[in-house]
Amino acid sequence: MYKLVLGAFVSLLFALSPPAQARAEHGAKVTKTKKSHASPIFKQRAAKGRTRAAASNQVVRRTIVVNGKRKVVYQRVIVARSYAEPVRMSEGDRAGLNLTRDPLDLKSSVALVLDQSNAEVLFEKNANVALPIASITKMMTGLIVVEAGLDMDEILTVTEDDVDHEKFSSSRLQVGSKMTRANLLHIALMSSENRAAAALARNYPGGVPAFVDAMNTKARELGMNDTRYVDSSGLSSRNVATARDLAKLVMAAYEQPLLREYSTDPKATVNAGKRMMNYHNTNYLVAMPDWEIGLQKTGFINEAGRCLMMQAVIQGRAVIMVFLDSKGKQSRTADAGRVRRWLEAFTTPPMLNEPLLERTGVTQGG
Repeated sequence: MYKLVLGAFVSLLFALSPPAQARAEHGAKVTKTKKSHASPIFKQRAAKGRTRAAASNQVVRRTIVVNGKRKVVYQRVIVARSYAEPVRMSEGDRAGLNLTRDPLDLKSSVALVLDQSNAEVLFEKNANVALPIASITKMMTGLIVVEAGLDMDEILTVTEDDVDHEKFSSSRLQVGSKMTRANLLHIALMSSENRAAAALARNYPGGVPAFVDAMNTKARELGMNDTRYVDSSGLSSRNVATARDLAKLVMAAYEQPLLREYSTDPKATVNAGKRMMNYHNTNYLVAMPDWEIGLQKTGFINEAGRCLMMQAVIQGRAVIMVFLDSKGKQSRTADAGRVRRWLEAFTTPPMLNEPLLERTGVTQGG
């Protein structure tokens, strides 16, 4: 009888206390807690502290189950700080040109609009300030190649020397690709292909140094007195020019039919030796049916901002537009649209003795 009573008592103890393995499966240690006797003020402060911690992402609120009961716990976490990317200022910004306002509300720090027939200035804004010109450089590259009379059907090979080690820009033109000089010039002007521009300079008689000398010599011949070139692609921020100088370049380049054709092709397929490659124009305006563009070139590096120079016919009038240091990916073409609408507001071109600026109240330089 005694043994039976003892056995029943032991069984009752096991029934009231779950085994350690069962406690472990619940994922929490069971401890007996005493009823809190903290003051209401202390409880309020603790609650506010948890709220502030949660709001600042310093803790994570979790709900766990202990012995079949739900329990809210807060776990402290370490949050990695994120730092905002520094604002990259262009050379125009550093010079304060972005503070210049104009009646057309252009997004470009520099702008110039000329009548191509007589070089009359229709609109200008900071047009005499020399700034980095990025890939607009390639128009001078094209002019040097065409005027040199080199064999445009000669096959040239892209080498490691043509790879950009300054800005580390990407290129679809792989080392070892073989192209005619004509195709390299085509994609350099149309798609702003940097390795193509580098290969053109490297294969010039005398190599890259002679090519850059030819670029600067041509600039002086055209009266581009504030222009300097150090490479054929425009990746260097030391390639600088004023809007007035670039307008002279547009006039000279427009005389070359090949430069007009290659720079305004909306797209083209070229033979790269082992495969055919499709390229598109960096200026989508050339494919717009309501635009009549005879020559154009875009450019961009951080120091230069977004750039654009082009010749277009508006209301039967040939004009040259130059935009430098524009803010926003499409802002340079949007500025071209603003200028176009401004010119289209006139049913007849202004007389030579009545500048368009005076008729609209636009003052030069601002």
